[in-house]
Amino acid sequence: MTTATVTAEKTAFLPVSPDEAFALVTEPERLRRWKAIASRVDLRAGGEYRFTVVPGHVARGTYREVVPGERIVFGWGWEGSQDLAPDASTVTVTLEPVEGGTLVRLVHEGLTQEQAASHLEGWNHFFERLERAAADGDAGPDEWSWVPQGLDELSSADAALAVLQRVLTGVTDADRDKPTPCRDFTVHQLAEHLFGTLAFVGALAGVEVRRTAQPSLESAVAEVAQQVNEAWAVRGLQGMVTAGETEMPATMAVGILNLEYLLHGWDFARATGQELRVSEEVAQYIHDLGERIIPGARAGGSFGPAVDIADRAPALDRLVALSGRTT
Repeated sequence: MTTATVTAEKTAFLPVSPDEAFALVTEPERLRRWKAIASRVDLRAGGEYRFTVVPGHVARGTYREVVPGERIVFGWGWEGSQDLAPDASTVTVTLEPVEGGTLVRLVHEGLTQEQAASHLEGWNHFFERLERAAADGDAGPDEWSWVPQGLDELSSADAALAVLQRVLTGVTDADRDKPTPCRDFTVHQLAEHLFGTLAFVGALAGVEVRRTAQPSLESAVAEVAQQVNEAWAVRGLQGMVTAGETEMPATMAVGILNLEYLLHGWDFARATGQELRVSEEVAQYIHDLGERIIPGARAGGSFGPAVDIADRAPALDRLVALSGRTT
């Protein structure tokens, strides 16, 4: 017996040209401003995309039709889902020039009634963010990513990456030589250290990280971090990995990734006069990872002696103190 399917539809007016609207719904740098923490896009018929929409929830599918400035059609589903697998439904986005901007119309077909209701809730949320991004350039932090459901090392890494990327959007070339709280690193040196660690952690999951020319530090980190987070999502958290002559649990390797994102996000924020915003739940989860990783890493010089801090201090402050930094 064939299950009847229904359609979810959504429209939005964007005060930009159709070409700019097309960029907003297809380019990774623009998608990070309203829809995705991280994205991989091969924008051609037959090309694949992968969007980390919120921590631990990844949409994936194949582009079926791409007409720049006018229309895109792609398969839609969720990585690891038995209910709506990648490419199991179809999304069509059309762009119509109208006075003062562009009308964006989304039609999502091939859903059950329950799926249509849940996806329409999601499209309502993200189209509101799309409208803000079109008007202001950035929709700001996504509250849906603030406290991920069912935190584990992988979803917390997604959440910490989102926090780091919000800070990096405020880092400019003028900040390059500013000192950071991370020992003797300038902002530029800290960025290179971060790239090196991401390449190391990615290699533990079997990926050789690629770096290409990017317009900003945020874009460069996003490109590399997407590869690393995806590699670990594919590999999973089971078993051990080998780093040189040392073996470590896979969970520890991804724990290092969490610490790199959140602690260096704090370093970049302090160096550039920004405030790092992270939920207490995510900060506490990563603090607990730090308690298992940081003490053993002190001998190698990765961290200084822990700094005394009140037990009731916020989790981020306690993590910073555990790492040997002063708040």
